[in-house]
Formats: sequence, structure tokens, C-alpha cells
Amino acid sequence: MKAVDVQLLLDDQGKAIPQKIIWQGQTFLVDSIGRRWVDENGEHILVQLRDQRVFHLLLSPQGNWFQIPIRGGRERI
Repeated sequence: MKAVDVQLLLDDQGKAIPQKIIWQGQTFLVDSIGRRWVDENGEHILVQLRDQRVFHLLLSPQGNWFQIPIRGGRERI
């Protein structure tokens, strides 16, 4: 799990809508939002970047963002 910065918008219900992922000085633009769910670790959000890579983001209860590797995926940044 890697710590990342996420720029986001909030929808009318206060739900996070990631727009950009920023990691080590690079910016990755989010094209679409997929599945999302909440568990004891926080809110999980699957996003697809403009280059078609899919990322699993986690917003922890403390407000920190992480990128979780997807098994067998090529999503790593």
C-alpha cells in the first residue's frame, strides 16, 4: 500500500469524487469512478485513469489516501 495525494470534488451528499492522483511529483488524471465500498479500513474506490489503468484507492478513517495494488494488475504507479 502506497500513500498518495488525491485531489477530489465532493458530490451533493458529500461523497468523494477523485479527480487526480499525485504521487512523487507526477499527476495522474482520473477518467471514471467504478465500484466503491466501506469496510473497517475505510472507503475503497476503484478509479480508471485516462490511460485506461485501474487503481484501487483507499481513504482511511484518518483522512489519508492510499493506493492498494490490484493482484495481477498493471495499475502500479
